[in-house]
Amino acid sequence: MAYSYNRLWKLMIDKNINRTALRKQAGITSNAMAKMGKNQPVNMEVLAKVCHVLNCGIEDIVEIIDDDNQEA
Repeated sequence: MAYSYNRLWKLMIDKNINRTALRKQAGITSNAMAKMGKNQPVNMEVLAKVCHVLNCGIEDIVEIIDDDNQEA
């Protein structure tokens, strides 16, 4: 299974918020933000905090991609 946070980055552009501001407003660590930048899994609590700040649902920020459907 793979994760994609492309939806998060697009939503941040739409809401005119940068990574540093989101990290501070959500109260998440720079390590968690770095993991999302590398499309690595993060704790559900981190996702919930980000969703709270951006006023959105989890499906608006992360996509779980089945390995069988990934293109090489």
